[in-house]
Amino acid sequence: MARRGAGGTDGGTGTFLVGLVMMIAGGYLLLNGIIVRPRFGLGMVAFTLGGFPVTSGMVLIPFMFGVGMIFYNARNWLGWLLALGSVAALVFGVIANINLQLAAMSAFDLLVILTLFVGGLGLFLRSLRGSR
Repeated sequence: MARRGAGGTDGGTGTFLVGLVMMIAGGYLLLNGIIVRPRFGLGMVAFTLGGFPVTSGMVLIPFMFGVGMIFYNARNWLGWLLALGSVAALVFGVIANINLQLAAMSAFDLLVILTLFVGGLGLFLRSLRGSR
C-alpha cells in the first residue's frame, strides 16, 4: 500500500506543515497589527431603523421591560422577545460602530506579514494538489 501525504495526496507532509505554520504566523501577525477602536456609548446612535436613529439608551428601555416581565412570569414569550431582541440589537450596534485600523508599521513589516500569509497559503494548497 502506497504512503499518502497531506490530504490523501502525494503532495508532501513537510510542505503541508511548513505552509500551515507560515499561514498561521502570517495570519496572527496581520490580525495582531489591526487596532480596534469602538465608537459606541450611551446616547450614541447604535443604528438607524427606517431613517430613525436608535441610540443605545433606547435599546435598554425594552430590555428593562422584558426583564421585568420575565421575573414576573418566566413563561411570558413577549418578555423573552423584548429582552433577547434588545440584547441582539445592542450587540449589533456595538459591532456596527467598531472602527478597524492597521497599526503603524514599516513597509518591510507589512511585506514580511503578507509573504508569510500568502506564501504559506500557496505551499499549503500545493501540498494538497499532489505531485505528478
